[in-house]
Amino acid sequence: PLGSLTTPAPLQHVKNSANITMLSSASSRTLLNIGSRIQCRQFASLTPPNAPTSRKVHSSTKADADVVEASPAIEKVEQSSLAKRFIVTAEVTVSKIFPAGFGWQTSSIIAENHLGYAPDSAAFALTTGFGDAVGVLVGHTAFYAAKKAAVDSSIDMEKEAHVGLLLGSAAFCSGTAWQPLVDVLQGMNLPFMQVRSFR
Repeated sequence: PLGSLTTPAPLQHVKNSANITMLSSASSRTLLNIGSRIQCRQFASLTPPNAPTSRKVHSSTKADADVVEASPAIEKVEQSSLAKRFIVTAEVTVSKIFPAGFGWQTSSIIAENHLGYAPDSAAFALTTGFGDAVGVLVGHTAFYAAKKAAVDSSIDMEKEAHVGLLLGSAAFCSGTAWQPLVDVLQGMNLPFMQVRSFR
C-alpha cells in the first residue's frame, strides 16, 4: 500500500546531513554574532565616553596662540641683551678708554716739556706707553671700587686689580706703539683721515 511507503535510506541520510549542515552553519553564525557583540562591548568599554569621533592629525607647526605667547619673551630677551651691551660699552668707555687717553696725553706733555724727549724718540714712546698703562690700571680699579661701594658689594677687588693690571700691560704696548705708528703713516704722505683710520 502507498501509506506503508517509507523514505529510502539514502534520501533520509542526505536529508539528515542537510539538517546537520544547516544546524552547524546556524550555530556558527550565532557564535560569530555573539563574538562580534562581545568584541564591540569590550571596545566600547575601552573608549572614553566623551571621546571625539573625529581623528586629529598631528602637526609639528606651532599654533598661533603659541607664537603669540612666545613673542613677548623673545622680545624681552633681545631687549635685555641689547641693554646689557650698552651698559658694558659705557663701563669700558668710562673705566678704560677715557683714563687711557688722559694718561697718554698727560705723559706726552711730561715727556716733551719736562723731560725734553723728542716726539719721535723711543723714550717718548715708552713714556706715553707707561702713561697709557697707568691710566687703564687706575681707571679700571677706581671704577669697580666705586661700583662696589654704590651698587654691587659682591665685587672682588683683588680680582679686579689683577684684571686692571693685565689690561694695563696691554695698554702699555698699544700706547708705546701709538706715536711711532703715526709718524710712519705721516711719513708715507697719507691724508689725515687715513692716518686716523689706522690709529
